[in-house]
This record gives sequence, C-alpha cells and structure tokens, in this order.
Amino acid sequence: MVVSPGAWSSPPSPGPWRHRRDWSRLQVPPSRLRRWDMSTAATELPRQTRPEQAVDSPLSRRLPRRMVLTTPLVVLAVAIALYGWVKTRDLDSVESRILTNGQILTALRQHLVLVGVSTFVVLLIAIPLGVLLTRPAARRIAPLAQAAVVAAQSVPSFGLIVVFALTLGLGAKYAIYALIISALLPVLSNTIAGLEQIDGELKEAACGIGLTRRQILFKVELPLAVPVMLAGLRTAIVWNVGTATVAAFAGAGGLGSIILVGLIQDRDVVTIVGAALTALLAVLLDHVARLGQDFLTPKGL
Repeated sequence: MVVSPGAWSSPPSPGPWRHRRDWSRLQVPPSRLRRWDMSTAATELPRQTRPEQAVDSPLSRRLPRRMVLTTPLVVLAVAIALYGWVKTRDLDSVESRILTNGQILTALRQHLVLVGVSTFVVLLIAIPLGVLLTRPAARRIAPLAQAAVVAAQSVPSFGLIVVFALTLGLGAKYAIYALIISALLPVLSNTIAGLEQIDGELKEAACGIGLTRRQILFKVELPLAVPVMLAGLRTAIVWNVGTATVAAFAGAGGLGSIILVGLIQDRDVVTIVGAALTALLAVLLDHVARLGQDFLTPKGL
C-alpha cells in the first residue's frame, strides 16, 4: 500500500464519530460568564429590589417613611389646636402675662436643658458602668451595684429633689443631680441586659480569629447590644421629661414652672397648657430617640 505524502496533512475522516459535537466551541470564558450571571440576576430580581433602585438606609429598613413625619405632624397639629384654644379664652392679666410666647419659649428651653444635660450625664455613667459590671472580674459585685441603683430608683423623684434642695440649695444644677439618679436605672439595666444576651460562641469565634478583648467589646458586643441599650435611653428621656416638671419646686424652671404657677394661682388654663406642652415634648423626644435607635442599630439586627 502506497500512501502519498499529502495524505498525512489532510484532516482525518470523522468516521463513526462524525455526529459527535465539538463541545469546546460551546465553552464560555469565565469573565463573560460572570458578566452574564450578574446581568441576568439583575433583570430577574423584582424591580423594587434591584441594587441600583434599592434604598439602603437604616430608617427605610425599620421605620416606614410615612411614619417618620407622622408623629411630628401630629404634635404640630395638637400644638396649633392648643394655641387656637388659648386664643379663644378670655384670659386675665395673670394668664396673659404667663402665656406669652417669650415665657413659653424660655420655659421650653430650660426644660430641654434639664433633660439634655441629665440624660447626657446618665449615658456617661451608665454605659461604662454597665460594661464594667459585665466583665468577668466584676461579676461578683454586679448584683450589689444593681441593687444600689434600684434602691436609689425606688426613692420618689419629688423626694430626691426636695432632699437636694434642702441640703444643697435651689437651682437647676441640684435638680439635675436628682434627674440623673432617677434616670440611671433604665440605661444601666438595658446595657447589662444587652451585653449579657450575646451568645458566647460569637465571642469565642471573634477570639479565634485573633481579636483582642478590647476589639471584641467594640466590634462585637457593643454593636449587638445597641438596640437594647438605646431602648433604655428612650425610657430615660421620657422619664426625665416628666420628672423635670417637678424640678420647678426646686427653682429649676422649665415647663413645670408654668404648671406650678397655674396650680398656685388657680388658673386652669395655665395648668393645662403647661401639662399639654410637657406631654407633647415627651412624645416628640421619644420619636427623635426612636429615629436615632433605628439609625444606630446595625444592619441585620
């Protein structure tokens, strides 16, 4: 058998494998495959959940957008209705002198100072103390510290203010001391509860990847405890708004001074205005604290 040299250069006959497909031609480069997967996933997702259209904000994840403005609008409507009601009343000289815009704004500013300063100091005391009491070295004294705070909390706020007024004197500074003591328990208790509810396996996993105790505290424990801690802060704020009205008996001013004058002078309109403004302020500050809680809570909690 003689084979010509050109026969070796010609492609072999497919023979029995002529119906077999050349799958190599159907292979897709990985880069094109990744692009195809991402584009397909984007088109198959619902329109409202596509990455370019999704709104990723803490408030949108937890609080509906319509609820963000509902409470302020309701508070504003009630305040306008209260203002209109006062204007329809036949006020005497005492009521007209007390229920002026300047007097009300001054009392509101004093009330906000009492609440803001006392709540800020409570945060500076309660959160570090709560963290300290949840450490292994301080677990023995944790029940004693909590019992002391509960005992201080059980004393009526009016009694604390009177005691400080009689022993230290009158003024906003001494009234703030009483507000701090009365609002310390909610923040401290929630800080301890928020830190103690964290699963120990999470701490062990964080330790296993090389995090120090300080890093575990700030990167694992505190972020997970934020929702519970801020819930205690909301309680403390509302508590201080109500308790600050009693501080008027110690000469601290605030909206409580309007209520006190109304009670002493037997002016029901003045008393109602002071009480209504205090309630509206409590609702508004609680709403602001709720927004802060939703904003500061880590995503996924």
